[in-house]
Amino acid sequence: MRSIDKKRVDWEKTGINLQLLRNDNVNLRRYVCFKLRYERGECNDDCDKCLYKMDRSISRAELAEVFNVSESVVYNWEKGKTPVSIEDLLFYSEIAKVPVESILYLE
Repeated sequence: MRSIDKKRVDWEKTGINLQLLRNDNVNLRRYVCFKLRYERGECNDDCDKCLYKMDRSISRAELAEVFNVSESVVYNWEKGKTPVSIEDLLFYSEIAKVPVESILYLE
């Protein structure tokens, strides 16, 4: 990944991309589902035989718990009010299994 000039990032459009991932990326949903349920003993680590019915999307609260931030932070990321840190963008990219460049919207 090349270096990112944060001044060139359109955070509002990047936020839309983050919201789309939260609403429709199966890899992100599976990771969040696993992370939130495995430690409670509610996950057997086999998504194909999962007893928990995953919603089509995950909530901001669920995603916030995985990122160890508040729900309002996730809201602000998705609305483009607060830039996402490079570390969090890389984490998003990793767990959603998409390139960072497909998340960021550069002007």
